[in-house]
Amino acid sequence: MVFGERLARAMRDNGPLCVGIDPHPELLAQWGLPDTAESLLAFGETVLEASALSVAAVKPNAAFFERHGSRGIAALERLLASARDKGIITILDAKRGDIGSTMQAYADAFLRQGAPLEADALTVSPYLGFGSLAPALELAEANGKGIFVLALTSNKEGASVQHAVGEDGPVAKAVADAAAELNRGATPMGSVGLVVGATVGEAVAELGIDLAAVNGPLLAPGVGAQGATANDVAKVFGEATSRVLVSQSRGVLQAGPFVEKLRGAIQAASGAAAYILGPADQE
Repeated sequence: MVFGERLARAMRDNGPLCVGIDPHPELLAQWGLPDTAESLLAFGETVLEASALSVAAVKPNAAFFERHGSRGIAALERLLASARDKGIITILDAKRGDIGSTMQAYADAFLRQGAPLEADALTVSPYLGFGSLAPALELAEANGKGIFVLALTSNKEGASVQHAVGEDGPVAKAVADAAAELNRGATPMGSVGLVVGATVGEAVAELGIDLAAVNGPLLAPGVGAQGATANDVAKVFGEATSRVLVSQSRGVLQAGPFVEKLRGAIQAASGAAAYILGPADQE
């Protein structure tokens, strides 16, 4: 089963929430854990246990593991394997983007079947040109994996690049159009998704982006703790809301370290996301 089909099924069965596994030093301290590589794995395993059957996916942030060097990478490797054993979809938030053999190496590291850091999907940056992503896109397709391409991010600095107008129109629109072409004809949705902040306001409409035509998952930070409301979601995503995967991290992770309390927070966030987005229609 390809990634788009797997994710659509998980969103239908478990709701539209993606929980970030972001072990910030401050959050580790709040959980009563020291800032060590061993704590990263304990933190992540707790999130996995609390997330089972309540989320569509989890999203480990590679940076918080990489800061601990080889032991942190080993913790990430074990966490990804544990999620795989539990049947939980993983989106590795690494935002990789490069050219040629370097992009091929990134793809091989995260998207190859049997790779130590194998994930179900990977976030990538298209700002060396969408074509530079070809090695990752090709390996993802070959292995049934997913790709989430940064399109409209919620940080204010992003607009200077993403809203810029090039020979193919606004940069973010060109990214969305390229994803749509790769997803053409896929059912219930394609495996090439976009990252679109729920707080970007009128940008989607102003740039002429048709998110429904993308026909792929839309990873959306900003709902919940960051303040995006049902009206914001309707404004940004319009007819594409059924493909929105709501990303939340600190808003739910603060409920740890006890599994039951964290599970309750995740279930509440999942229910709230489903209410905001309306019923999923993927079949």
